Amino acid sequence: MSGKLFIVATPIGNLKDITLRALEILETVDWIACEDTRHSRRLLQHFGINKPLVSLHDHNEQHKKLELIAKLQAGEKGALISDAGTPLISDPGYHLVSYLRENDVAVEPVPGPSALVTALSAAGMPTDRFTFEGFLPAKEQKRLNALQILQNETRTMIFYESPHRLMDSLSSMASIFGVERKVTVAKELTKQFERFVSGNFEEVVEQFEMNSDWVRGEFVVIVSGDSGVVSEQEDYDGLVKILLSQNLPVKQISEIVGEFYSVPKKAVYQRVLSLK
Repeated sequence: MSGKLFIVATPIGNLKDITLRALEILETVDWIACEDTRHSRRLLQHFGINKPLVSLHDHNEQHKKLELIAKLQAGEKGALISDAGTPLISDPGYHLVSYLRENDVAVEPVPGPSALVTALSAAGMPTDRFTFEGFLPAKEQKRLNALQILQNETRTMIFYESPHRLMDSLSSMASIFGVERKVTVAKELTKQFERFVSGNFEEVVEQFEMNSDWVRGEFVVIVSGDSGVVSEQEDYDGLVKILLSQNLPVKQISEIVGEFYSVPKKAVYQRVLSLK
């Protein structure tokens, strides 16, 4: 008789957030698949759980899924966890779960913490409709292209970001959505230095620039949807396009438009790049 794979959510920071059901499942399965065995072993040791660990990450998932389905079809029970939060949400596991479903192997979710839901619940943004976009591309032009597609999105948008790309991503977002768009950045959720930074893009970027030590840890960026109201950015897009048609340098265009509309030249610069 076929076994079962449990998709088990684990704490995103505060270890007390683990559920009683998650602990029960982890204590009774035959093995646990995880991203980083060293990280997960520390978590399990904290709760006195000693089970065989199987490494499952982006680079070996296609191969490992064959090994794991064989174990499950032999009647074993396994659990899949990520480094933090709910597995598969911007983490490995999709290929495995999809393959198990195709082969009629039971998959059972064990719900618990998720960074995107945790951040959204306390951000003060509309929650009736939202879209999760995960991590933006690392390269600037690809990031701008991805954001351009979302420029007119009316739902609240949720992104994940790392500390070394946070400021670049906020700058790119400001250039596409406009510096007046509302944004909340949630930092180190459920941990000792948890912080929510809210305002428009200009205000939030300024706060992080004034407090460089805040740019550490893991971040969830929540952006309000397009209200349909014509923004100042759309007002100056026409002038930007005219100046681009004159083949003026990007820096010079940014200075002219920034001075004329009294908006940050850095945000205009990113916008010029996206329209070029």
